Amino acid sequence: MKSDISKRIVLILATIVVLSITSHAKAISLSELYPKEKLGNMLIPRTEWHPFPKAQERGAWTTIPENVRRAYIRLGEEYIDKPIPHLPATVYLEFQRIGNRSHYQDIWYERREMLHGLVLAECMERKGRFLDAIANMIWAICEESTWTWPAHVGAQKAGVGLPDTSEPVVALFSAQTANSLAWTYYLLKKELDTVSPRICERIEREIDAQILTPYLERNDFGWMGFRARADGRHPNNWNPWINSNVLTATLLLEKDKERRVELAHKVLRCLDNFVVPYPSDGSCDEGPSYWGHAGASLFDNLELLYRATNGQFDVYDDPIIKEIGRFIYRVHIAGDYFVNIGDCDARFDLYRDLVFRYGMRIKDPNMQALAVNNMTEDELFRTKKVELFLGRTLYSIFNLPNMLAAKGASAPLLRDVWLGHPDMQLMVARDKGGSSQGLYIASWASHNGQSHNNNDVGNFILYANGRPFIIDVGRPTYTRQTFSSNRYEIWAMQSAYHNLPTINGVMQSAGRRYAAKDVKYESGVDFAQLKMDIAPAYPSQAGINSWLRTVRLNRGQDVQIIDSFDLKTPSQNIVQSLITPCEITQNQPGQLVLNDIKELVTMTVQYNPGTFRLQAETISLTDENLSKIWGPRIYRLLLTPNTEAVNDTWTLRFALTEPEVSSGL
Repeated sequence: MKSDISKRIVLILATIVVLSITSHAKAISLSELYPKEKLGNMLIPRTEWHPFPKAQERGAWTTIPENVRRAYIRLGEEYIDKPIPHLPATVYLEFQRIGNRSHYQDIWYERREMLHGLVLAECMERKGRFLDAIANMIWAICEESTWTWPAHVGAQKAGVGLPDTSEPVVALFSAQTANSLAWTYYLLKKELDTVSPRICERIEREIDAQILTPYLERNDFGWMGFRARADGRHPNNWNPWINSNVLTATLLLEKDKERRVELAHKVLRCLDNFVVPYPSDGSCDEGPSYWGHAGASLFDNLELLYRATNGQFDVYDDPIIKEIGRFIYRVHIAGDYFVNIGDCDARFDLYRDLVFRYGMRIKDPNMQALAVNNMTEDELFRTKKVELFLGRTLYSIFNLPNMLAAKGASAPLLRDVWLGHPDMQLMVARDKGGSSQGLYIASWASHNGQSHNNNDVGNFILYANGRPFIIDVGRPTYTRQTFSSNRYEIWAMQSAYHNLPTINGVMQSAGRRYAAKDVKYESGVDFAQLKMDIAPAYPSQAGINSWLRTVRLNRGQDVQIIDSFDLKTPSQNIVQSLITPCEITQNQPGQLVLNDIKELVTMTVQYNPGTFRLQAETISLTDENLSKIWGPRIYRLLLTPNTEAVNDTWTLRFALTEPEVSSGL
């Protein structure tokens, strides 16, 4: 059967000995491939473009499975009589006053989710009973002084504080609002005009004033990438994410043909600033959860243009476009766990439909398999993230038959990955390709100047049977401090709270020049390892000549972390940190046991008791973003030397064991 053949192909690809991406992927310039005149000739006129059935086209909507239709109608019923939450000025000012951004954002999110739920309910049912509530919500959103979050409004000349309504700021969620309103207009204009023609007129006017006109007239928004940054960074996820929303509003609403082409081509010029410098191996230094708005948002743009030109705009065979997509399954651990570099979360909901469609376009069965692995309809339609993105939700609804037809494929679970670009230098290795059973290790070298950087050169994470044992904590809830000069006062972003040494009381420093050197990756049938000198990631006060770290997986046996160091002067003031979410017990000196209570998986950590003494401290997780991933607490193991040394070699060994009951640490 076709599905069996597909599964065999995925299994073959999943057992590749090493996935080492070379420099064959070259920069692509979208604006040069599709100059303005060519793009203009290709674009379907706005009045003729028909990306999805509109609400009045009942045939398509009534063929959606009844359980899906009922789910959306129930969601709309939850919102139909719900009061619209207020967005007062004082809540907006909390970011400036106390650094809190969540209170405003939560209300902002709720308004958009209510709109999407009501819109989809009306489309599913089309009896008109949701229209007044939709009109109220549209009017309330259009009445907002700004659609830009307080954390992002600092781009205005007035700086942080209340928005200057005379200077609209095109940022992540102002553009996202344009997306929501544009799709609402497209789906329900005929129905909303029966309430009042002023509603859709207002949508057009507000989107133009707050998004399209400033986007077209200005080149100084940093995310556009037209001006070089002082730190040398290239545009991050903001660029494709915002552009995808601008492009959506342009294609759906802009009535002037020449201006529509002008806007669409500027999107291509902006995207070039993201794509042209992108690592040739597809590495996303922001991590896989941000890939959902980086590489995935790039796909949003490409797919909009592909569909709006009847397939004439097509770059899916380009090597860099393929590599950008493949990143997401190369860093997949098991289940909903991914390698969480920098600010990335260790667990998150995958945009399954988008990943599947991206995989279809680039003809990658691994990508498609990841998308449908353990898929449920609830994951497709009822997650908060999907409900926030109305356009992506529409794709999910109408691509459902293809997703269900592919359901049952196993995630690829690649055995080895090496992403060697200097901005990443990530090794991934597991005991056996295609299986989450056994040991899984990921480690990275690179530098401390990444887009969502943590000071973590040489860090590693370790999983066993798909469960976390040695972890990267990830990011706490964002506040004003997160992206300020005081960022590295946040404990979770310091090297001391990664699986790294603190030397002479000195942690790693931030900046691109704080980087690993002499990085070497090797792999074979029986092993995979990453060697690097992480000494340059520390400032001179640490007193290090060299610190050679080797992260090695001996397949089917153990993981070893080997640190060979040479200091400028002898020191005993060295602390090796290990972060774990597991309960800790100790059997004997030189060995402790980590217990994953949920799945009854157990791992031993062995060290030389003549060299080290061990302490453990409990870190209570009061931050909501961290506690929802790791639970109420994690533990920090601190290994400190018994005597001072100027040079030495230390080895930590991690191995799976049978579950056992031991005395407490």
